[in-house]
Amino acid sequence: MRPRGRDPAPRPRLAALTVIAAAITAGISCAPITGPRDPSDPWERMNRGTFRFNEGLDRWVVAPVAKGMDFVLPDPVERSLAKFFENSKIPIHFGNALLQFKPVSAVEDLARFVVNTSIGLAGFFDPASHLGLEAHQEDFGQTLGVWGIPAGPYLVLPVFGPSNPRDSVGLAVDSFSTVYPWFIPLYASFSIGVGQRLNWRSLNLDGIAAEREAALDYYVAVRNAYLSYRENLVRDQKEDETDDEDLYYLD
Repeated sequence: MRPRGRDPAPRPRLAALTVIAAAITAGISCAPITGPRDPSDPWERMNRGTFRFNEGLDRWVVAPVAKGMDFVLPDPVERSLAKFFENSKIPIHFGNALLQFKPVSAVEDLARFVVNTSIGLAGFFDPASHLGLEAHQEDFGQTLGVWGIPAGPYLVLPVFGPSNPRDSVGLAVDSFSTVYPWFIPLYASFSIGVGQRLNWRSLNLDGIAAEREAALDYYVAVRNAYLSYRENLVRDQKEDETDDEDLYYLD
C-alpha cells in the first residue's frame, strides 16, 4: 500500500495526543480523594467512573460483536489474526529492547519479524517460535520504568483501560512507532485497531466472564492484576509468573 499525498503524521498522533491529554487532565484536575482504599489508587473515585464506562462499552458493544466474530470465525483463524497483529508490533518491541540495553532480545525480535513476515506470510503464522526465537514484550512504558521513572498513581483511561501516567506516555510514544498508520488512511488504521481489539476480546470471552464472576470487586481485581503485571514486565520476570490473560484492554 502506498502513502497518500497528504501528510500522514496526524494519523498515529491522534491516538497519542488523546492518551497524553487524558493523563495530563487526570494529573492536574483530580486531587486525591479522602481516605483512598489503596495508596496506589488516589484517583479511585474518578477511575471507578471511567471503569464503569469501559465496562458498559464492553458489555453492550464490544462483547456482543466479539461473540459474533467468535461464532463466525473458526478458532484457528482468530489465532492467526492475533499472530498477525502481534507481528506488526515487533518493531516497537525491537526499538524498546535497544533502549533498555537488551541486545539479545533486540536481535531475536528482529529475526522474528523477518522470519514471520516472510515465511510466516505477513505474520499469520509463527515459524519463528519453532526456530527457537523467543517472543518479547517491550514497550516504552517499560523502558521508562527501566530508566527509573516511577509509574505514578493507577489510572483508568477511557476505552484503553488500566494504565498509569508513565504507561500512558509510553502508549502515546509507541503509537508513533506503529508501522501501518503511516501508509494507510486514518479510517483504515482505525479499523485495524478496532479489529485487533475485537479479535482479542473474542479469544478471551470465557476468561473474562469467569474473572467477573469470581471477583468480589472486579475493579479491584483488574487494578491489582494490572499493577502486578506491569511491575513484573519492568523487572523482566517470566510471563508465566503473571496472570494477564484475563485483563481486558491489555495488549
